[in-house]
Amino acid sequence: EGEEGDDGGETESRESYDAPPTPSGARLIPDFPVARSSSPGRKGSGKRPAAAAAAGSASPRSWDEAEAQEEEEAVGDGDGDGDADADGEDDPGHWDADAAVSRQPAFGASGGGRPHPRALAAEEIRQMLQGKPLADTMRPDTLQDYFGQSKAVGQDTLLRSLLETNEIPSLILWGPPGCGKTTLAHIIASNSKKHSIRFVTLSATNAKTNDVRDVIKQAQNEKSFFKRKTILFIDEIHRFNKSQQDTFLPHVECGTITLIGATTENPSFQVNAALLSRCRVIVLEKLPVEAMVTILMRAINSLGIHVLDSSRPTDPLSHSSNSSSEPAMFIEDKAVDTLAYLSDGDARAGLNGLQLAVLARLSSRKMFCKKSGQSYSPSRVLITENDVKEGLQRSHILYDRAGEEHYNCISALHKSMRGSDQNASLYWLARMLEGGEDPLYVARRLVRFASEDIGLADPSALTQAVAAYQGCHFIGMPECEVLLAQCVVYFARAPKSIEVYSAYNNVKACLRNHQGPLPPVPLHLRNAPTRLMKDLGYGKGYKYNPMYSEPVDQEYLPEELRGVDFFKQRRC
Repeated sequence: EGEEGDDGGETESRESYDAPPTPSGARLIPDFPVARSSSPGRKGSGKRPAAAAAAGSASPRSWDEAEAQEEEEAVGDGDGDGDADADGEDDPGHWDADAAVSRQPAFGASGGGRPHPRALAAEEIRQMLQGKPLADTMRPDTLQDYFGQSKAVGQDTLLRSLLETNEIPSLILWGPPGCGKTTLAHIIASNSKKHSIRFVTLSATNAKTNDVRDVIKQAQNEKSFFKRKTILFIDEIHRFNKSQQDTFLPHVECGTITLIGATTENPSFQVNAALLSRCRVIVLEKLPVEAMVTILMRAINSLGIHVLDSSRPTDPLSHSSNSSSEPAMFIEDKAVDTLAYLSDGDARAGLNGLQLAVLARLSSRKMFCKKSGQSYSPSRVLITENDVKEGLQRSHILYDRAGEEHYNCISALHKSMRGSDQNASLYWLARMLEGGEDPLYVARRLVRFASEDIGLADPSALTQAVAAYQGCHFIGMPECEVLLAQCVVYFARAPKSIEVYSAYNNVKACLRNHQGPLPPVPLHLRNAPTRLMKDLGYGKGYKYNPMYSEPVDQEYLPEELRGVDFFKQRRC
C-alpha cells in the first residue's frame, strides 16, 4: 500500500540514487493549500489542503486515512480572492458562512497580519507530526521556498543563475548547523532529476572509501554509455581523511562527477587544498530571525495551527463557539518570535522544537479556558511561550570546542581585554564557558595574556593569572567561573604594556635573520669550572657587579651586536 511515489520513479540501491534524497513518504509542500473534493454528506465540509496532507504523510497509511477524514473544511485558493475551486463547483450548497469566515490567504500571499490556516482537528495534527522530524517534512524543493541565504543564492547571484540553468559546478557548502546546506543539496537533487542527472548521496560519517569508488565507477559507466552526468553529495565531508578526499581529485578534474560537499568546519583546514581548488566554496550564514519566523510560519500554516495576535484587543476566534470550522490548536505570536530567537539561526532546531512543543501539548491535553478575561472552548489547545522553550530544550549558544568558533571566541576575549572593555570581556568569557569550554584552557590563555599584554605595567597580573589557573584546577566548573570572571575584569582594567613582548620578538627576528654561524659567547662571560678552561681565558676580565658601588662598564652582547637595543625596535 502506498508504494507509488509522486514522481513515479522506481526504488534503487545506494549505488544508483537517481531519485533526490527525499525521505520515504514525504510529499511536496506547496506555498498555498490545494483543495480536494470532500464528502457531500456533511454541511460545511470542504476540501483537504495538499500542504496539510503532505506534512501528515509520515506513512502511506496516514495519507489514506487523512483523505477519509469527515471533519475537513473548504478553503480558498492561494490568492485569497474568494473564487471557488474547480472541483468544488458542482456542490455549491455545502459552502456556508462558517467556511467563508475560515477562508484566509495562504502563507506568503498578500494580506495584512499573519495568515489563518485551515482548521484541523487535534488528532489530525498529531498524525501529521508523528513518524519523522518536522524539519525533514518541511524541507523545500525549490529555491523559491529557500529562505535566509540571499547572499549565496539570491536573485542576482552567480550560483542562482547556474542552478537555474542546471550548470552546477563542484561546490563546498560551508555553514553552521541548520543553515540549509542539506536543503540546498536537496533542491539541487530535485532539479537534477528533471534533467535526467544522477544524484547520489553519501554521508562521510558512515561511508567508506570502497563506497566512494563504487559510486565513481558507476558514474564512469553512466557517462560512457548514456552520456549521463552524476552529482555526488557528501554530507559532513570534513569527516573524510586525506586519502579518502584524494579519491575525488581525478574524477572531479575530468568531470566524471560533480562534487557537492557540506561541512560545518572551515574548509581551509578540513578539506585538502588540491580538492578545495577544484570546488567553489559557498558560505551559508546563520539564518536571521526574520527568515526563522518565515520558516516557522510556513510549518505552522501547514499544520493548521492558528496564531493568536497579541496586538489585537479582541481575537475573532476567542468566542466559545464549538463550530467545527474553528482551529483546534493555537499558538501565541510571541511564542513564534521566541522560538525564532532561541533557535539561534538553526532551522532544524526551530522546527523540531515546534514539533516537540505541539506533541507534548497534545499528549498532556492541557486545555486552556481563560485568556485575558475571555472564555475559550475547552476543546482547544494553546501553545505558549513556555511550551516552545521546553520543546527546544537545548543550549542556544553556538559553540564548537574543536572548531572555528573555539578560536573565534578566544580571539574576541583576548582583544576585548586588550582594549580594556570589561563588558565585552565578560561576555566572551561567559559565551565560552556556557558553551562548554574547558575552564583550564581559558585560564592558560589568561596566564599568557598577563605577560604579553600587561607585562611590566602591572607585574602582579601574572600572579593573578596563575592563582586563577590553580583555583580552576582545584574546584572546577561551575564554581570556578567567578574566578575567571574576576581575573578577566582585572586584566581589562589593568594598564597595558607590550614592551617585553615586543623586545622578545625583536630578539627572535634577530636570531632568525642572522647570516652564517651565530656569534660565540664572549670569553669573559663564560664559566670556568676547571683549570684548563681558566687557562684558555674563560671568565678572564669579568667584573662581578655586586662588588662595585657604581654601575660597571662591561659588554654582555657578542661583539658584532654591540649597540643593539631590542626595546627600541632596533633589529640586528
